[in-house]
Amino acid sequence: QVQMVESGGGLVQAGGSLRLSCAASGRTFRRAFMGWFRRAPGKEREFVAAISWNYGTTYYADSVKGRFAISRDNAKNTMYLQMNSLKPEDTAAYYCAALFSGSVSEPGSYDSWGQGTQVTVSS
Repeated sequence: QVQMVESGGGLVQAGGSLRLSCAASGRTFRRAFMGWFRRAPGKEREFVAAISWNYGTTYYADSVKGRFAISRDNAKNTMYLQMNSLKPEDTAAYYCAALFSGSVSEPGSYDSWGQGTQVTVSS
């Protein structure tokens, strides 16, 4: 089991930036892919980005490519999501999650979830 706690959400104007953090703990997290998802009101949970802990392989949703960057600091057991050029449509609750097998873009494949952090982008 991997435990995760997100932080860094807030209110920002369109075009601005935020950096989300996900602090992970647990015996097996270093074998996991870690992902970011988001859920806007009235919408399904949506894949944003994912990264492997060992080689740093990254994956992005088309909607955030070139604007968001996922990274991790193994020494701090922390994953980050740098979000630049934010748009009002990026407004959502953002969640980090841990995956041990399955598709990195499918929320049903993930085994553990954080509690979420709210990102609101004003126009």
